Amino acid sequence: MITTAALPSIGVEVQGVSDSGFTSRDTASQTLELLARHGVVVFRRADISDADLVVFSRMLGDVVVAPIGGHPEFPEISPVSLDLTRSELARARRSTIFWHVDGVTDDIPQKATLLTAREVVDGEGDTEFANTYAAYDALPEGRKAEFAGYRVIHSMAAAQALTHPDATRKQKDAWDRLPTREHPLVWEHRDGRRSLLIGATAGQVVGMSPEDGRALLDDVLEWATQPQFVLRHRWQVGDLVIWDNTGLLHRALPYEPTSRRLMHRTTLAGDESVA
Repeated sequence: MITTAALPSIGVEVQGVSDSGFTSRDTASQTLELLARHGVVVFRRADISDADLVVFSRMLGDVVVAPIGGHPEFPEISPVSLDLTRSELARARRSTIFWHVDGVTDDIPQKATLLTAREVVDGEGDTEFANTYAAYDALPEGRKAEFAGYRVIHSMAAAQALTHPDATRKQKDAWDRLPTREHPLVWEHRDGRRSLLIGATAGQVVGMSPEDGRALLDDVLEWATQPQFVLRHRWQVGDLVIWDNTGLLHRALPYEPTSRRLMHRTTLAGDESVA
């Protein structure tokens, strides 16, 4: 029997699901309902296998197969590590210590992410989530009206520059070849809810000087990541966490490149473009 308990700030913890429970249509249906309501769904010590992770993910939506760096047996799974022997994308993942939204430079941002812990180190690599639906709702009406007029340029160059402030011209040229997107600061979703579309990829505000745009984006990020909007997940081996990528920011707290921390991730393809 599935039971749930609301977490202190945002999110919900689920008990009563393990092993074959993740291949149940009922579990998938209830998980989607909880995800829509709470933004983050935590299954403590789920110990889900890689095979069941793929099956469960496919019951929740269309799964993205990463073009590089996938698991050798299950291409839907991306190993997450700062160790180059475990992940081809280890260097790029160093920027994930900054608040961000996955896939924001894609045609359609990713819908949700499933992340399960295979190896952890106590006190390293916790993950934080910030609910930008709630952050938007809590804004004073005047700021909501102000924010409605802003558009923001998102790029991987902006995110990578945070971890490589002294990047070479060659590195910058490579980043500039990656896609960029212009999005509204406020994402009005088809269900009527609104979220703030910000994070590490947000590099400039259209029509503003770089300095003024940076100040605005920093101000919005500081607002959206106040403690009342944030959940910090302290990982245990076997945990499975799912989050709504369209209305939440997330980040990994810093951990050493030599850390044995290893996560397995699947990603649900987006089904809603940014209005």
